[in-house]
Amino acid sequence: MKFIEKENITEGDVVEVARKTILKFQGEDLNVDIKKLKGKWTGFYRIRIGKLRIIAEFNFDNFSVLIEEIDWRGRVY
Repeated sequence: MKFIEKENITEGDVVEVARKTILKFQGEDLNVDIKKLKGKWTGFYRIRIGKLRIIAEFNFDNFSVLIEEIDWRGRVY
């Protein structure tokens, strides 16, 4: 939450990115840059928005999204 407040990003912006990512997983043709992560972040996905990175876990069985990290490229991993 500190990053969101400090960088003037709204929670609504983050929710919208998560929504678009879910739609992309469902086969929608959306311009969302998603990458499945490995190593320490196995099970998580990286969503890239310019220089911003969001690390999230999508649980489709429970219909939940966990946003683990939001930060600038180079500082998030």
